[in-house]
Amino acid sequence: MAGNDSKKRRLENVIAALKNDKVAIAALVFLVIVIVLSLAAPILPLEPNKTNVAHMLEAPSWEHPFGTDEIGRDYLARVIYGGRISLLVGVLAMMMSVTIGVTVGTVSGYFGGIVDAVLMRIVDVMQSIPWLVLVTVVSIFFKQGLSSIIIVIGFFTWMEIARLVRAEVLSVKEREYVLYAKFTGISSAKMIFRHLIPSVLPTIIIAATTSISNAIMTESSLSFLGIGIQEPMSSWGKLLQSAQSNLQNAIYMALIPGLLIMFTIFAFNKLGNLLRIYVDPRVMDGTK
Repeated sequence: MAGNDSKKRRLENVIAALKNDKVAIAALVFLVIVIVLSLAAPILPLEPNKTNVAHMLEAPSWEHPFGTDEIGRDYLARVIYGGRISLLVGVLAMMMSVTIGVTVGTVSGYFGGIVDAVLMRIVDVMQSIPWLVLVTVVSIFFKQGLSSIIIVIGFFTWMEIARLVRAEVLSVKEREYVLYAKFTGISSAKMIFRHLIPSVLPTIIIAATTSISNAIMTESSLSFLGIGIQEPMSSWGKLLQSAQSNLQNAIYMALIPGLLIMFTIFAFNKLGNLLRIYVDPRVMDGTK
């Protein structure tokens, strides 16, 4: 019964936060539309790779709401399928990044000592290299493709998550209920999964939504540089890269995917704030 009351209160906090933030409502509506269209793309009457040289670089119209590209393909279809790829990269790379970051951060913070020192030195070394340079260089040696992009982004963007989780674990493991559980002889695995991970969950949620945003931006950057998603597959970053040669004649080709990337990243950040309010009601209480 108490658990149901707690969930109800947390949901009320989220609703209250939404009522006071119209921008968050707009961001969530936008995100829902983008996700639904991306998931429904295969069943929509869209042909992203159908060419028609008689309709090259046409401006937006009723027939082609987003216009056409340099070889007459419907740009609306290209954008929707591009969003499908961008979101897929963002979610899967986030899952990989969060898994590695949470594991390293939790182990480092809980066990401390030599384990903490070694893991944090690894994090320091990897963070000392600019992430975009690191990801770009490594991408060159991988076979270009969707799976390679996901692996590269996920494997080289977990360091900040590890640091955040480690800091939280260092604080949580000194609390009385954790010290008592340790005194009773509970195993390290149970301690981590029953006490530490649930306690740092708000931090993990924020890190996860931020990681999705970072992954989408990284994929867009790599595709813009020509070492990311390759034809005939498209992503928003790939569409930006393809639009470079047509900026004077068809600026919408760059404007539309650019705005979608910006709004999607913003929407995920807003979603992270709302999820944090749901998981940790103290966030909302502290603003009252």
